[in-house]
Amino acid sequence: MLVRLLYASRATHAMSEAELQAILKSSREHNPATGLTGLLCYSDGIFIQVLEGGRDAVNARYKAIVDDQRHRDVIILSYEEIGERHFAGWSMGQVNLHRLNPALVLKYSATTKLDPYAMSGHALMALFQELVNTGAIVCS
Repeated sequence: MLVRLLYASRATHAMSEAELQAILKSSREHNPATGLTGLLCYSDGIFIQVLEGGRDAVNARYKAIVDDQRHRDVIILSYEEIGERHFAGWSMGQVNLHRLNPALVLKYSATTKLDPYAMSGHALMALFQELVNTGAIVCS
């Protein structure tokens, strides 16, 4: 059974670009073996991530994230059984924040600030889907 999990967390310290790239590299190396796909967004000290895959694999990765000392205030925004993946093309894609149009964020949020703690999981998923459709996802 496939599931999709959307969560947010606050970083316990400001992440450098090198640290973020190391997280993405590790995900891209390990996710194919467990069948996980998804997207990661890091902005202003906040992680937003979508994970898709088998229920056991997604749950295990989420538990590891909750236990990871780099995260605090971890919240599930959406968890659902799915018939197909939205983000199958990425072992872990990254949202290109340079392509994040404030007007697009405003379409789904009360302000132009990307704040998952003030947005619904449904709105964030719709925003991520639009980002995929507009080519705002980095794969390398």
